[in-house]
Amino acid sequence: MTTTAPRPTAHDGPVGRPLDRVDGHAKVTGAARYAAEVPLPGLTHAVLVGARVAHGRITSLDTTEAERATGVLAVLTHQNLGKIATQPPLLPSLAGSVAPGETFFPMQSDEIHYAGQHVALVVADTYERALHASRLVGVTYADEPSVTVIDQGRDQAYEPDAVFAGFVPGRSERGDVAAALDAAAVTVDRTYAFAANHHNPIETSATTAYWEGDRLTLHDATQGVTATQHTVAALLGIPHTRIRVVGHYTGGSFGAKALVWHHPALAALAARAVGRPVRLALTREQMFFGCGHREEQEQRLTLGADAEGRLVALRHHKLSPTSPFDHWAEPSLGVAGQMYACPNYEGVYRLIRANTMTPTFMRCPGEATGLFALEAAMDELAERLGLDPLELRLRNCSDSDPASGRPWSSSGLRECLRRGADRIGWERRSAPPARDGHWLIGLGMAASAYPVYGPYNPQRARARVYADGTAVVQAAVTDIGTGVLTAMTQVAAEALGLPVERCRFEGGDTDLPNVAAAVGSSGAGMVSAAVHTAASALRDQLVARAVADEGSPLHGADPADIVVRDGRMVLRSSTGTGEDYAELLQRQFLPDLEATGSWGPPPPDAPFASMTFGAQFAEVAVDPVLGLIRVRRLAGAFAPGRVLNAKTARSQLMGGMIWGLSQALLEATHMEPGTGRWANASLGEYLVPVNADAPDVDVDFVEVEDAVVNPLGVKGVGEVGQAGVAPAIANAVHHATGRRMRKLPITIEDVIS
Repeated sequence: MTTTAPRPTAHDGPVGRPLDRVDGHAKVTGAARYAAEVPLPGLTHAVLVGARVAHGRITSLDTTEAERATGVLAVLTHQNLGKIATQPPLLPSLAGSVAPGETFFPMQSDEIHYAGQHVALVVADTYERALHASRLVGVTYADEPSVTVIDQGRDQAYEPDAVFAGFVPGRSERGDVAAALDAAAVTVDRTYAFAANHHNPIETSATTAYWEGDRLTLHDATQGVTATQHTVAALLGIPHTRIRVVGHYTGGSFGAKALVWHHPALAALAARAVGRPVRLALTREQMFFGCGHREEQEQRLTLGADAEGRLVALRHHKLSPTSPFDHWAEPSLGVAGQMYACPNYEGVYRLIRANTMTPTFMRCPGEATGLFALEAAMDELAERLGLDPLELRLRNCSDSDPASGRPWSSSGLRECLRRGADRIGWERRSAPPARDGHWLIGLGMAASAYPVYGPYNPQRARARVYADGTAVVQAAVTDIGTGVLTAMTQVAAEALGLPVERCRFEGGDTDLPNVAAAVGSSGAGMVSAAVHTAASALRDQLVARAVADEGSPLHGADPADIVVRDGRMVLRSSTGTGEDYAELLQRQFLPDLEATGSWGPPPPDAPFASMTFGAQFAEVAVDPVLGLIRVRRLAGAFAPGRVLNAKTARSQLMGGMIWGLSQALLEATHMEPGTGRWANASLGEYLVPVNADAPDVDVDFVEVEDAVVNPLGVKGVGEVGQAGVAPAIANAVHHATGRRMRKLPITIEDVIS
């Protein structure tokens, strides 16, 4: 592991300040170019055709009418697309290498595994002509029996060795759960149901592809340009050095673009077939069967506690459908099994082979569902014990990871619980609940946590300072809307001792130093570590040159006695003695100077464990006659380590909390079991919050120092804001109505039935 300690500066640096986004102007003026907006001469457009059955075979394909349509250049199917070079294994995008969404590539045979599977690709000179011709492709099928929902395949469930691309064991155990439950003073045993969910970013997935000889360029809407590069290289059987992937701006992802689905490679194959650039953009409906989803799931959770409310046992089983070819499940049992001190634990995943595409990451993947089950059960346990729900959680906080026994690198959970309770006014919680006219008012809470993930390989960045005193720092990370360009500009400016306006950060291009995909709330930590290391190395190089230069006022000084401020190197004891970067470089006839930096995460056997903790509180109003639920307030307190930009971090947490509201009350994708098709594959029927649904949201930061996760002590905020919101709302509904909510989303029928 390579780290560089921050050099002291003569003033408070830019890291942590609530700076406006550096890319904000480009986005609001339309200057920002997204993957489906790149203007290219001779650009053509591709439209996908999806299978209309869930399982079976193609018995006939008639493309004649489509091929004759005006403007059509090609109709590609399994009969003429050609074979891919290899099917890469399922790997997480944090590996920084190949990262396919599933170990299946369409249009390789006549076999159909799931409804919506790509069976044809039409390329024409305009999008409208391609869309028209796609509707002329005639496909008939031999339909076969299918399994698409849990109830159809419950009897066929199996226990896999591992899930989540093989990185999470199918079974985890510690202690003796059965004996501990038998001896427990109080137990709670409940089953929770979760509807499937789908990502709906503003920008649908899209790729623009073109060839220049044997070199391929892809403009891709992705969370990781390197992942797209390596995956397409493997599928096409060409060196990854011949592929450049550009993704400067991504209009939201939330996991849909974390792995590499089929459309980038299909766009490349289509561009090669027609000899012209091809743009392939998924429609809103195709986002429901082209980029994975959060799977339907059922979780059974059993808690045992002693008479004082301290947990003695936790059993957590999950059942969910996966695809015919991958053992995939959200890791819902992970954080739920680490949240509290509990000596006896059993977590088991069971899967059903179903006619669906492989599920995938969706914001807070696993934690959002696993913590719903745990925190709803904890609320019931508190009721059984006659304890305040806040007090029960405080009694079970742990200073170490119950799974490994290692101490947390930093926690802050207790303070988050207390701070969040203060923000919501927890002392107002009463029984029976308060009323506001005919509305019943309830308060609920839940603990929140998300793992601190690190990449599997070193992350690199490059820093360069020019003779005019400005600097540019580069890494291949894509800004997926989180503000990484702004935060990394701040990190670079602080390490170099430059004003923010004299620094620029560039990313989103595989021609830049490699970093893994920005997934799992890891982007801020891993990229800031690489940027900080590169910029610090460049600063040290500049200081060393000044000390060795007889023409410098700093000649012969101890480098440790030199600080940097506003691009000026000065003696700590005499700030009037020094010079700026520009003077040094110009005197030495250097147009620029650069350095690279590499940072590797702590090893798996590090003597500590890492988690970002928080606490969520909700105030709801429930109409007991109409079954309406209105969330009036959300309050969250979080301990994410060092905050790089207070404004963007707060925005991320607020967004996560609103998504938690959406998970609790709105989001559900409904499968038609007979056809295997999603019944509500549109934003007209798949419900997400609008402004009128958003309550007052109160975000508070609990400062904790973490000296070991990475050089700047950054743990990430992208997903912990969602974890815990849904159970806090469900627990608030129970407080208001006395009814326990054990399924998501909570509907009117659940309240009044």
